[in-house]
Amino acid sequence: MKSSGPRFKVQFRRKREGKTDYRYRLKLLRSGKLRLVVRFSLKHVSAQIMKFSPAGDVVVVSAHSKQLKEFGWRDGTSNLPAAYLVGLLCGYRAIKAGVKEAILDIGMRHPTKGGKVFAVLKGAIDAGLQIPHLEEILPSEERISGTDISRYAEKLRKENERTYQERFSSYLAQGLAPEQIPEHFNSVKQEIIRQFGG
Repeated sequence: MKSSGPRFKVQFRRKREGKTDYRYRLKLLRSGKLRLVVRFSLKHVSAQIMKFSPAGDVVVVSAHSKQLKEFGWRDGTSNLPAAYLVGLLCGYRAIKAGVKEAILDIGMRHPTKGGKVFAVLKGAIDAGLQIPHLEEILPSEERISGTDISRYAEKLRKENERTYQERFSSYLAQGLAPEQIPEHFNSVKQEIIRQFGG
């Protein structure tokens, strides 16, 4: 592609910065449905139900992993169990706001089978939202509940206590042993259901 000349067209800024795929976005907007927008940072997960407007997208409801602390969450805010809980929370808020269906918008993120983005999707579906998807892309219940993390922690503790302390230092600093993650996950999940699910 030429970088100068009479036929050269400068790309949109967000396209140049690798933040927006406009062809993908146009396909989503043409559906006419609300979008479940899932985004990740290094430390957090966010989910929003967005409505298109010519003046700019409008947020109908949202959920952020920081808000999980309100329900007693003491685990990490960017892992797969946290992603599921954010999706569950966003889903219940959407249902309460009268939203029944949406489509998934993962932006520029590469879709990975069983990944965090699909954990958010699973949470929103479990809350009652209707979102088109294939069952095989969703993570297993073991990964969602943190059972795999718990098993790994138990194995590591038996093999090397020092490495265990280093690898799970953030969990232990919060007063949560990684072996207890599945029980902790279930208690927080039930608290969200109690407050929103009726």
